[in-house]
Amino acid sequence: MAEELEIKLTLTPDALNQAGEWLSAQKGVRAGTGKTLVNRYFDTPAGDLNRRKVALRIRQAGDQFIQTLKARGEFVDGAHRRQEWEWPLVGPELKLGLIADTPVGQGVNLAELQPVFETNFERRVLVIDQEDSVIEVAIDSGAIVAGGQSLPLNEIEFELKSGDSSALLPWARRLADEVPVFLNLVSKAEQGYHLAGLYHPAPEPGGKSDLAVNDFLFLLSGSWLTGQPLCFGRERLDAIGRLAGERGVGELYEKVVTALADGPAVSDLVSGKELGQLQLAIAAG
Repeated sequence: MAEELEIKLTLTPDALNQAGEWLSAQKGVRAGTGKTLVNRYFDTPAGDLNRRKVALRIRQAGDQFIQTLKARGEFVDGAHRRQEWEWPLVGPELKLGLIADTPVGQGVNLAELQPVFETNFERRVLVIDQEDSVIEVAIDSGAIVAGGQSLPLNEIEFELKSGDSSALLPWARRLADEVPVFLNLVSKAEQGYHLAGLYHPAPEPGGKSDLAVNDFLFLLSGSWLTGQPLCFGRERLDAIGRLAGERGVGELYEKVVTALADGPAVSDLVSGKELGQLQLAIAAG
C-alpha cells in the first residue's frame, strides 16, 4: 500500500494546451514519457465499492496492465491524500484474490464485480525537480465513457513523488495566474460513476452556520459535475470572505461570489481565471 498526494485541476481544451506550453518552459521542468492510457473501472451492480468510497480499475498502457485500488481519502491544503494499492498483471483480467487481502475485500461480494465505465486519455508527463522535492505533472486529454455516453476529460495533476508536500500548491497557483483552472475535488472515478448513474454528490450541508473551506470547495465541484447552480445564502460564506481578505484576495472573492449569485452553473465560470485563483488561495491551511 502507498499514499498518494496530488492536486487535480480541470481546464478547457485550449487552456490545457497553453498550460502544457507554460509548464514546459519553466526552470527545473523536464519532459517525461507520454502514453495512451485505457482505464476500466469495476463495481458490483449495486455500486458497493462506490458506497465505500473506493475505486477499482485495471489500467492498460501498451502491453502493460496494472490493477489499482484507491480510497477517496481526505482533502488537505488543496491536495488529495489517499491510500492506494497497485499490482502488476499479465493481462486485462481482474484478479479477485489481490482485493481479498485488503480491507475493502471484506463485506463485498467480489464475484459480482463487473466493468462499469472507462476513462481513456492521452497523458503527457512533465517532471519538476525543485530543491529536495520531485513533482510529476500529468497532462491528460481524453474522455470518460459509460453506457454509450461520454464526457470530455481535460485535467492536470500535480503529484508529489518525493520531498515536501508544501511544494505542490505554489505550482498550482502559479499556473492559475497564467491560464484558467478549476480546483476539482471530483475524481475521474467519481465522474465516471456519475455518468453511469451510480454517484450523486452529497447535498449541501444543512443548517445556517458558516460553510467551512472544504465544504465550499466540495460544493463547487459538485455543481461543476451536475450542472446545478449553488443554492445557499451569501451569509453562509462569511468565514470564506474573511479568509479571502486575510489571504489578500478579498476583491477576487467579491467577483466570484457576485458571479455565483447570478445563478450560473460552476462549469460556466471555469473559462475565467478568477474562480480557480480564489479556490487555490483559500485551500491552503
